[in-house]
Amino acid sequence: MNVEKKIEFFKRKLHSSIDVSSRVLEIGKTKVGFVFLKSMTDNQIFAESIYSPISHCEEIDIKKVFDVVQAKDIKIVEESEVLEKILNGSVIIFLSNEEKYVSIDIMFFPTRVPQEPPTSPVIMGPREGFTEDIKTNITLLRRRFKSTNLVLEERNVGGLTKTQIVLAYLDGVVDKKIVEKLKNKLSNIKIDGVIDSYYIMELISDRPNSILKQVGCAEKPDIIAGKMLEGRVAILVDNSPIVLTVPFIFLEDLQNSNDYYTNYTYSTLVRFIRVMALFISVLGPGFYIALELFHINILPIKYLITIADSTQQIPFTPFIEMLFIYVLFQVLYEVSLRLPSYLGLATSVVGALILGDTGVKAGLISPPTVIVVAIAKIAVYAIPEESSQINVFQFVFLLLGASLGVFGIVGGMLYVFGYANSIENFDAPYFAPFSPFILSDNKDGLLKVPLAQMKKLPLSIKTKVRERDDVATK
Repeated sequence: MNVEKKIEFFKRKLHSSIDVSSRVLEIGKTKVGFVFLKSMTDNQIFAESIYSPISHCEEIDIKKVFDVVQAKDIKIVEESEVLEKILNGSVIIFLSNEEKYVSIDIMFFPTRVPQEPPTSPVIMGPREGFTEDIKTNITLLRRRFKSTNLVLEERNVGGLTKTQIVLAYLDGVVDKKIVEKLKNKLSNIKIDGVIDSYYIMELISDRPNSILKQVGCAEKPDIIAGKMLEGRVAILVDNSPIVLTVPFIFLEDLQNSNDYYTNYTYSTLVRFIRVMALFISVLGPGFYIALELFHINILPIKYLITIADSTQQIPFTPFIEMLFIYVLFQVLYEVSLRLPSYLGLATSVVGALILGDTGVKAGLISPPTVIVVAIAKIAVYAIPEESSQINVFQFVFLLLGASLGVFGIVGGMLYVFGYANSIENFDAPYFAPFSPFILSDNKDGLLKVPLAQMKKLPLSIKTKVRERDDVATK
């Protein structure tokens, strides 16, 4: 084997990129070649644990490489696997007197340490969050399941990115039909690259064109572990801190990890408040504009006088005024997301004082309309996982209320409930356990009973066992 020619061959395959590094050693009559990506490997480990021990050998062969190299993940690979190994952070070693290649994994790149994610803060409970490194995320799950029942299966998706995807589930709990269906969906994905887990979320949904969310997601390992205990499959995607779960039912987003680390009666109260916030955020602006335009006679007389006093100088129609404030709030939100943090306070001051208060005093907008839109926009984040869908429905019901009044809103609600009720994601009814009504599952539905009373797994999701301790006692 001509070592120099092999090095040139691999460099050409990698387009002689600036991070492709190679070395050649001559030990006796044998030449040793090294090829790796210095941007993906730990150069100190390479120098101290691989290059230096080999360079001090008086003679070299494959067996000698295994004896002297101080590395854990070392194995023999075929030539067809070499490029994949290099791109995954391995050092490839080949000898002039051998046809085989040795791969040593010394991948290294900067990663975040697990910390509490900004989307799921807790008052009490675990504060760890997933990171962009899939190995770290697997470790966070493995720490919570010291059992042989935890299964981790690897897939690669994306023609150019070859993104690593790991399916995590509990053998003996999960229904294997769900696992097989998920595997088939992943196998049928044809895409050039997967940058984040949301790419996968859209591609494995039963109805990819639906506005409704059909795949669960979380950034905390305790939440994912809880869902896996109920028979769900977790999908870990490399380079993403968001872990997906299937099957998914709408109730999951009404729940919160805080519910399981506080008193069950308080958790029940908070869940009902979240449902109220959901209806206020979706229907509030549309219902207000419907009353103002079509059903003003059902409003109390004192409130009618207040509205008349506040809107008599407004140059716009009620719908244009509502639409203007709605768009204004959305613009302020988008700006706050993209501005540097030190400008966030300035944006809040400009939005609240200048655009809000000054707009009211100038007679461009009315106080009641500002209050209605502000409350609706704040209520969206009582269920942050559904915020994007809620914002869209908010706008749709605003149009229905302005064009058809309360009848339009009621009709829209019936359509949305009917459509959502027809969705079954991985054989789990979207509105379970309310439709169909499952009494046992409602112990952890809107109501929250003490943990000692929740002895059965949810019937909403197909599982291999029904009792929570069946697998543990086997």
